[in-house]
Amino acid sequence: MDGKPGLRELKKQRTHAAISDAAIALFLEHGFNQVSVAQVAEAAEVSKRTLFAYFPTKEDLVVHRLADHETEIARIVRARPARTAPLTAVREHFLEGLRERDPITGLNDHPQVRRVHRMILDAPSLVARMERFKAGAERALAQALQETADTPELTARLAAVQIVAVHWALAQDNAERLAYGESADVRYAGAVADAELAFALLENGLRDLTSQR
Repeated sequence: MDGKPGLRELKKQRTHAAISDAAIALFLEHGFNQVSVAQVAEAAEVSKRTLFAYFPTKEDLVVHRLADHETEIARIVRARPARTAPLTAVREHFLEGLRERDPITGLNDHPQVRRVHRMILDAPSLVARMERFKAGAERALAQALQETADTPELTARLAAVQIVAVHWALAQDNAERLAYGESADVRYAGAVADAELAFALLENGLRDLTSQR
């Protein structure tokens, strides 16, 4: 065994990619709500039954491209260097993502990435599906905090909700700006400043909001 996928697995990968590519092309051309699953299946030259075997819902045809990112923050926490605080690791990873124009930070203005973000924002069912994605990220991070930082269950859960929400809000702000015309280079300095402020608020426990003038 050389570790390479067999012919059956390669065929499955090609079918998966063909369905995904056909779906995204149709959605971007006509709109997510205007394209049926039957049309996607026809364009990919597969049956509806085969399509649903790979993608259980229409929304999964889009969201699956982000699937690897659902547990990304948890993976960063688990893989952080010794004596590095979880929040520090997440902050540095997000800032690195901004520098590299990682689409998950919202700071990527490649035409197709921009169009996909705008499509998600304009489709309520996709927005709802992304909320499930967000909830999965919270659960994974809470578990990582408990297992690697000896964090009590409630503390880990509350921390995960806040960290994921901040990550999410920052990315959404960037994506919305770029989806409607702003370039990644123009947005970069503001995105970094917003991220620094957001993580500082997390680190300080929002104490500035309770201080008296």
